[in-house]
Formats: sequence, C-alpha cells, structure tokens
Amino acid sequence: MSAHSRLVGSEPARSASRFNRAEVVDENFVRFVTEWAAREDGAETSGPTDDPVEAGGRVTRRDLVELFESQMVCRHQDIEARRMRARDEGFYTIGSAGHEGNALLGRLTRHTDPAFIHYRSGAFMAERARLAGVADLTTDVMHSFAASSLDPIAGGRHKVWGSVAMNVPPQTSTIASHLPRAVGAALSIPRAKRMGAALPVPPDAIVVCSFGDASVNHAVAQTAFNAAAWSAHQKFPVPILFVCEDNGIGISVHTPPGWIEATMSHRPGITYVQADGLDLLAGYDAVADAVKLCRTRRCPVFLHLKVVRLLGHAGSDVETEYHSWEDIEAAERLDPLLKTAELALEHRVLSAGEVLARYEAIRTRVQEAARVAAAAPKLTSAEQIVAPLAPCTPDAVLTEACRPADRQARARAFGGADHLPENAPPRHMAVLINQGLHDILAKYPNAILFGEDVAKKGGVYHVTTGLHQRFGAGRVFNTLLDETMILGLALGAAHVGLLPIPELQYLAYYHNAEDQVRGEACSLQFFSNGQYRNPMVIRIAGWGYQKGFGGHFHNDNSIAALRDVPGLLVATPSRGDDAVKMMRTCVAMGAVDGRVCAFIEPIALYMQRDLYEPKDGAWQFAYPPPDECVPFGEGRVYHENATDLTILTFANGLWLSLRAARTLLEEHGIAARVVDLRWLSPLNEAFVLAQARATARVLVVDEGRRSSGVAEAILALIHESCNGNVIARRHNALDTYVPLGPAANLVMPTEASIVEAARDVCAHAEAASRCG
Repeated sequence: MSAHSRLVGSEPARSASRFNRAEVVDENFVRFVTEWAAREDGAETSGPTDDPVEAGGRVTRRDLVELFESQMVCRHQDIEARRMRARDEGFYTIGSAGHEGNALLGRLTRHTDPAFIHYRSGAFMAERARLAGVADLTTDVMHSFAASSLDPIAGGRHKVWGSVAMNVPPQTSTIASHLPRAVGAALSIPRAKRMGAALPVPPDAIVVCSFGDASVNHAVAQTAFNAAAWSAHQKFPVPILFVCEDNGIGISVHTPPGWIEATMSHRPGITYVQADGLDLLAGYDAVADAVKLCRTRRCPVFLHLKVVRLLGHAGSDVETEYHSWEDIEAAERLDPLLKTAELALEHRVLSAGEVLARYEAIRTRVQEAARVAAAAPKLTSAEQIVAPLAPCTPDAVLTEACRPADRQARARAFGGADHLPENAPPRHMAVLINQGLHDILAKYPNAILFGEDVAKKGGVYHVTTGLHQRFGAGRVFNTLLDETMILGLALGAAHVGLLPIPELQYLAYYHNAEDQVRGEACSLQFFSNGQYRNPMVIRIAGWGYQKGFGGHFHNDNSIAALRDVPGLLVATPSRGDDAVKMMRTCVAMGAVDGRVCAFIEPIALYMQRDLYEPKDGAWQFAYPPPDECVPFGEGRVYHENATDLTILTFANGLWLSLRAARTLLEEHGIAARVVDLRWLSPLNEAFVLAQARATARVLVVDEGRRSSGVAEAILALIHESCNGNVIARRHNALDTYVPLGPAANLVMPTEASIVEAARDVCAHAEAASRCG
C-alpha cells in the first residue's frame, strides 16, 4: 500500500461537509502533506533541477515540479468553480479532478500540435500554457467560469477549453463529436503538405484528440476510429494521438472492466499504448513513447490513460444516488495529486512545507482570479451574443466571388484557352456545375473536393466528371461511405487551411451526420468569438421529382434540419447558370468570412434541357463569364410586370411554376410573376416582402414537407409584416416520405396542382375584395 493510501485511509476529512467532496478532497491533500511534514527528517531537497527523479529515468526533477504545479492549478480551478457556483458567480462545474495526469500530454506534445480535447482537460491546458508562454491561464479560465465577456476564447458565450495561442479549438461538453474533425485534421496535414498549401502548423505536427471511456462506445467515435484505421490500412499518413482518459464511468454508467483494452488493443491499423495517468513517473515513458511513435511513423495511436473521476460528473451530480460512500472514498484514495505529492516528497524534490506553500499560493492566485472574473463585464445584448455566429462582409464577398481565376490556371483547367466554357453553347445544369467546379479548383489552389464516387466515376450523376483527372488525386478523391466522416474530414481540412467542398450523395444522407454541421462546424466561430473558422461548401444532391430512380432516399424533400442550424447558409439553384454564379458566392463567403454553406442541387434538374416543349432547349443556359456571381440573398424574378399573383418558389418549384404560369395566363387570364428565392436560409426578408406586396396575392410553392418547410417561415413573415394587406397561401408536399415511381406525384406539388392552388388564391382574393 502506498504512503498516501495509508495516510488518507478510509476516514474522510471531517471538518468539511461529507456532501461537499471538493472540500473533502482539498482537506485530504492538505492533511496528507501536513502529516508527512511531521515525519520529515529535515534533509535538504533538490527543488526543480534537470537531474532525473530516479536514476536512469526520463523524468527530471524540473519535470515533476512543473507537472505538479499544473495539477495543482487544475485542482484549485475545479474547487473554485464549485464555490463560484454556490455564490452564483460561476456557471460551470464539470471538472478535471482525477484526470490531472493529462498534464503529461500537455508537456510531451508540442503547443503547435492541434489539440481537440474533452471537458476534463484542465491540467493539459495548464501545462500546455506553460509551453506556449500563455502568462495567466488561470485568469482566463475564471473568466470562462463566470461567463465574462473578457473570456479570451468564447467571450462569455460558454465555458470551453480553447486557445488560439495553444492551438486548441474551443470544445465544450461534446460526446465524441470532435473525433471526426480530429481525424480529418490528421489526414489533411500531410495532404496540405503534398499540395504545397500553406500550413498553420509545422508539417510534422500530430493531432491530439482526447475523450472519455464512455465516449468510445458512441457511433461518432467508432466512425473516427474506423476512418483512421481504414486510411492507415492503405498506408496513408494519419498522425493522430487518440487519448482515452479512462475513469471507468460515464455519469453513472460504469464501463465494464477491461472493455477499452478488449475493444481497442487489437484494432487493425491503430497502435494501442496503455499508460498510468495516476502516477506521473509510471505514466511518463508510455506517454512519451506514444507521442514519439505517432510523430515519427505518422500513424494513429490509441493512448489508454488510466485515471479516476473525483467529485462526481459535475457539481450538480449527486453521486450517492449510484455510489456508496465507500466507493466514493475509495476513488478519493487514488487522487493523482496525492501520488504526485508522495513522489515529490519521497524523492526529496520538495519538502512538505514547499508543497504546501506552492499549493496555497496557487489557491490564492485562483481565488483572486475568481474575484476579478466575478466582477468582470458580461454579455449584455443579443447583438453581442450573435456577433461572431454568422459574419458577413458583403462587399468583400462580392469582390472575391467576381474575381476570376488566373488565366493560365483556367486554361490548364479546361484543356486550353480555346476550350473555355463561356465560349461554348448553352448546356444543362450538370454540365454547368461541372464546369463551375473546374473554375473554382483553378481559382483556389487550396480547395479540395471529395465524397463518395466523386473521383474516377465522376459522381453518380457525372457532375464531377474529369475533375480527378485534371486536378489529381490529392485534390479530388473518394472517401469511405460515411457521411459523418466526410463532414469530419471537411472540418479538419478547414482547420489546417484548406478550402473543402465535400459532397453528400443525397439529401437524405445528411441526417446521418447532421451534428457535424450543427454541433461542430457552425458553432466554431460562435464559441471562439470569431477566432477560429472552418469554411466549407457542402454540395448535396437533393429534392424530389427524380424519374426512374426515386423513393425516399433518393428524393428527400426536407431541409428542416438544415434551416434549424444557427449560422448555416442554405442555397439552392434552379438553373445551371445560377448554380455556377451562386457557388462562386458560396465559396467566396467561405474564403472571406469563414462561412459554412449547404448547396443543394436539384437532382431532377441536373439533366433537364427543356421547359415548355420537348427539345425547346429553354432550360439550357450559357456558362457565365468568370467575373459574374449572384450576390448573397438575391432572387430572380420572372414575368416582372405581372400583377395578378406572386408565386414564391425555388428549385424544382421554379420549373414547375413557370410552366403553371403559362397555363394560368393562357387558360385562366391570370398573370403571375414567378420568383426564384435561390437562398433559403437566411431568407432575404426584404426581397420576399417586396415581391409579396407587388401583387398582394401570394402562393408559396414549396416542394418541402408542409410541416417545418420554407413556406411556414414565408407565411409567418408576410402575416407579421403586411398587416393583412396580402393574401398568402402555401402549396407544399404532404408530411410523408416520397414514394417510388408515379405515386410521388400524389404527395408532391405538380404543375396541375400549382395551377389549382393559384386559382384558389386569386378566387379568395376576389371574394375578400367584394366583401370588403
């Protein structure tokens, strides 16, 4: 039995409340060191020197002292967080107590190694701050606990671990959702190096990614492990250090003993290393070896760090509901700070008095920082809160979108100056988008395009044909069939300076991976106060009406989950030339403002050439010159002089509504202006209202489902803004999945049903006018 186990024993400190385990753990530490002091013989201590703690060992006395200080800082931050909560001065109590061994990761990795970490990383951050020269991390942490607007990473929006100087993107209470991003970054560092792209980190950087044992079981963690192993199996470099901090429990659910070893120790392509996170001397070599292996071999390593959880899951967690007092006290006897104190005292690195002096000095520093943070300003307006969420500099974006690629780069992209697409005849949407992607990859040397089947096959609809051959496998490549990892790869690529254009094969597949957009991509600028960004344009083939190959998964018509994401741009073109010009704007918004855009391409219009009659070619368009774009939010109006009715629509609805408008005019004498919204989130409200007021009669043709569709938002806007002076109705798909074959027309808007709905709006308006 170790000295600290004998001294702490089974009796908890009695001066603190038995239910306040933070105070108990604090008093246990002080009592342990104080009792040791009573037995000291007065022998001289070495202090922090460069001599090894143990003969032949790799840990120096300076290492031990500095690691111990980082552990103390972490512990006092946890204790003070709970005191702040009790005073209603702090708002976050998920702590790192028991996980302080992760200070080894902070010391043995470089501060230039990107670190995607979980919420028990206080000691890691304290130690990395030392390496990065961050002067006063404690003050920063207290500001974050207090939700102070002076918090240097999130600006008071949330308690996150994050720092630009330390290469730690902000991370909060995630359950493994950061793992795909981390794998994406690890894959993208060597890719960017091969491309010659400017890297924000050294080319030999590794990616550090930490998480708890319970998170290993989550599907999003499994997809990250699988992608790392899948890539390593093909000899791709994947320099990622997975760090599983195993405390044996997730809130109240225990991890079966031996499960992490069993599931991860023999995983193909991933090297497993186990380390003791409770004993710095015992754990140091294994952690150092894992880091070295990952850095030199550029391979994925799974570091299994054994730790213990102290103080429950969070301050609000009543641990006695699922643990006995004996269980709680047994865990406290494993306190890593007691072990580090024992090492420092036994090896005469520090005296008991010196340990206590350092411990109390850190307590004083933390408490003073908490006092300052509690009095610091808070966010006081909604405008302050949302400021970093969706940055928009329209003039700069417009300039960038209309900036052509270099002439020579364009000539190479299109096989010579004589083959530029703007000199070719009008073509259908699939061809124009393909040409537009050639232009974008020529314009942005850091852009990469990837997804399922996009490379040699050219996509299932041939929209990416030729890109792989023209730009090479480094920039256009296939991924494994996993939407979560496709988006995770985009996130990681953006983190290391690339401009990703991932493709999701079908809109229905987005739902497999939506938290990578909602919880990761679109939250980054918000939680970093605009200091981090991950620009991307997600190309999604979607909407309904696909003939010959339909059904729900290939004709999904719901974008509610996209429109619900704060900060996400949703764009959908209806014709090929618009698609090219809108994509230029979307990519520019990524490059300039760091925005995330979902670009939904209507499958049924990919190959559509005609509008009114067979072979009329009216739905083929000329390729727009490279200095043209569609400004964000700008719609397109057809039949602008029509005054009887306004049809607001998008995607397939535009093609159907234009046909319906001809029937309305020729057969019913109703002149309808048809408006293509083009941008669905956020809506250009001023434009919508202007078009509604132009005729005071509105039909919204929305091929999405009736519940939570775009039409709901438009009707609410008109109702709130037009004081009853505009009559508006909607015509949606039904709230159902899209069936296979002709049956789809029974649940989706059709040309005939649009005509009928338009006539109803006009008839209602006439009746209302007579009654008025």
